[in-house]
Amino acid sequence: MAGEPQADCLFCKIVSGDVPATVVRETDTTVAFRDINPQAPTHVLVIPRVHHPDGASLAAAEPAIAADVLREAGNVAAQEGIDASGYRIVFNTGSGAGQTVFHAHAHVLGGRGLQWPPG
Repeated sequence: MAGEPQADCLFCKIVSGDVPATVVRETDTTVAFRDINPQAPTHVLVIPRVHHPDGASLAAAEPAIAADVLREAGNVAAQEGIDASGYRIVFNTGSGAGQTVFHAHAHVLGGRGLQWPPG
């Protein structure tokens, strides 16, 4: 069920502390941690503590928590010192877009020039 922890979800296991991660920020509703396969000098994932399969599902079901994820993405960028130089927030949705963990998450990327369009 959406919102409930999923036994087979890697990110739910990170939220519960059953799987270790390099956590950089935590709030009552979010956890931010370093990506294990970084695509930029700064690559942090911001996830909601509640389980939803993707960002659109999260926003539809719990818009306040979706806003928390976005706010924390900005806070991560400031904490990591990339807010002035620029950063990207990415929500991959579906396997065709590169989503591999089906728990909503925002990638915060920066620390180098980011080309447009991506992909």
